[in-house]
Amino acid sequence: MAVSSPVSSPVSSPAPVLTPVPVPPSAPAISPAPAAAAGSAATRPCRVLIATDTYPPDVNGASYFTHRLAAGLARRGNDVHVVCASETGPARTEHADGVTVHRLRSAPLLVHPTMRISVPARLDRLVSAVGPDVVHVQGHFVVGRAAISAARRAGVPVVATNHFMPDNLFQFAHVPGPLRARAGDLAWRDFNRVFSRADRITTPTPIAAELLARKGFARPVEPVSCGIDLGRFRPRAEPRRWARKALDLPDRPTVLFVGRLDEEKRLDELVRALPYVLNGTDTQLVLAGTGGQRAALERLAGRIGVGGHVTFLGFVPDGMLADAYAAADVFAMPGVAELQSIATLEAMAAGLPVVAADAMALPHLVRPGENGHLYRPGDVRGLARHLTALLGSAELRAVLGAASRAVALAHDHEASLARFEEIYREVAP
Repeated sequence: MAVSSPVSSPVSSPAPVLTPVPVPPSAPAISPAPAAAAGSAATRPCRVLIATDTYPPDVNGASYFTHRLAAGLARRGNDVHVVCASETGPARTEHADGVTVHRLRSAPLLVHPTMRISVPARLDRLVSAVGPDVVHVQGHFVVGRAAISAARRAGVPVVATNHFMPDNLFQFAHVPGPLRARAGDLAWRDFNRVFSRADRITTPTPIAAELLARKGFARPVEPVSCGIDLGRFRPRAEPRRWARKALDLPDRPTVLFVGRLDEEKRLDELVRALPYVLNGTDTQLVLAGTGGQRAALERLAGRIGVGGHVTFLGFVPDGMLADAYAAADVFAMPGVAELQSIATLEAMAAGLPVVAADAMALPHLVRPGENGHLYRPGDVRGLARHLTALLGSAELRAVLGAASRAVALAHDHEASLARFEEIYREVAP
């Protein structure tokens, strides 16, 4: 299913100003394909159709990445089209950030009040009208699946990027715990069937690529970082109290989490670690983002007596996200289903030491003793020990924070964009 969820997803995402172009509900309008730019095949701009099940105003990691990919490619001179679900229902075409966005008719998803589903039977007309050099799909659900089939019928090369983990869907699909292993196996089998039709497959990290191999995907998979804006997310010279004031936070030692407040993020571990941390320092835990677990986390914090030390910022506009990192002393990521974790990378680029779960791709970013610490998921006291050690030493935070920034420098989004352009030229010379 292709779903659109503006509520229970990560923190913030770009909020482009859109110019709607009304179209009949049966098919999105298509901008005429411009003539190919002059120049060699190695330097000419590419016409790319990006197919995704989630796009702004949806707020989640895949939506955030896809928007930055589309806008970044357009900024670099490419002709970029995006096909995705309409967040309001009717189909339409709109233009934002140099990108033409084709919104497919959608309907509410009954199992979740804020999600919408689009069911495109075929996308042949769209592919024919756009005339892309390459189709780049961001998932194997409805829109990505339909785009791969349409591209194959039209003889257009396909690049496929995976952002999928079954754990990210279990909560929303209401899959009971005892059935999750079987449901995950079926989901991976479906993924393998769909993505095996692509010409090139990428995923954000080497660990994520290894995961696909373990799940039976036999094709080569190239790790290409999602990338971050190193200019926007950087260490600040001004005191942290200024950023805290901007966010209406008390001026005291701060542990920050940025992301969805949902089940697989395991934020209860952060809340349950807080009493141990408070034995040594007057710390506050700041949770930036929205999601289905907020009420349960508020109840937990109140029950164990730390409600006054936990702040829920809710949705943080993209323009204020850098302030959230600037307000923190330590960043914490307890999630166990991270294929890369853009929020962790942004925190590292902002010069924060990180305490993260030793799970999935997080060990690819966090180097114990160098830029932070890893803890075994579920080990609340171990998590508390690492947080206490960092909060108790400004000198240690400075050293590890500088190392975080150095690691993040390898994830410049401009390098990621350049690599995707190279991949497009390789599959569609």
